[in-house]
Amino acid sequence: MRSFGIRLLCLASLALIGGCAAIAERASTRLADNLSAGVLNHDDPATVAEGLPAYLLLLDGLIEGSPESPSTLRSAARLYSAYAGNFIDDPARAARLSARAWGYAQRALRLQSSSLGTALDQPFDAWQAGVAAVREKDVGLLFDVATTWAGYIQTHSDDYAALAAIPRVTAALDRVVALAPDYDHGSAWIYLGVLYSLRPAAVGGEPEKGRAAFERAIQLSAGRHLMAQTQFARQYARLIFDQELHDQLLQQVIAADPREPGLTLSNTLAQQQARILLDSASDYF
Repeated sequence: MRSFGIRLLCLASLALIGGCAAIAERASTRLADNLSAGVLNHDDPATVAEGLPAYLLLLDGLIEGSPESPSTLRSAARLYSAYAGNFIDDPARAARLSARAWGYAQRALRLQSSSLGTALDQPFDAWQAGVAAVREKDVGLLFDVATTWAGYIQTHSDDYAALAAIPRVTAALDRVVALAPDYDHGSAWIYLGVLYSLRPAAVGGEPEKGRAAFERAIQLSAGRHLMAQTQFARQYARLIFDQELHDQLLQQVIAADPREPGLTLSNTLAQQQARILLDSASDYF
């Protein structure tokens, strides 16, 4: 009887531990999501730049405690990628941080979609087929993977292996816009616009597809996603040397109110970049 009671106590303890672990993981996920939302809604990039490293380390710690939490991994991937792409001037450091972001994104993908995770290491056709099988419920996962991957490529532009993955990123973004064109205020269209406008048409680029993607992003956000206009000017208008379009887009960005739920930080950064681009226009055109 006594041994039976001990076994019952052990089973109860294990159940309690399992329940506590689940509660802790849910709490970690909520904290990570709230941290991301707080950063995205901030209107002072300098404060974010100074404070974000502490948040990133906190997310690292949450992942150490819950290494198989896709949502926490995705939050860390998004924030590390944003920090590397927007606040780090040292190319080597930006490359290192974006690599961490991409590592987290890959881990989340393999945990949340084993088939697509396997396709990461397979030829392009297998990846394309896996992406085509993604359904709307997994749009957020595919978007996080694609955008983090794009950030990694941007900071590893001297790595031919990284550049060779651009078609994979484009395929993933194409699937996102096919399933949910307005996801994250139409941000996937901005990434597509950038990718299509990387090179002039004469050397294989597709700038007119880029223009259409930027215009779609502006339409879907009713002009409130200011980074669409800034990137439109930087990537497309400069590529085809259209100063009138370039200046018009940037003046619209500068004149706009940057405050918008989920976009305030991005819009404030877009305005900062727009001023720099506008100031340098006479030297470029």
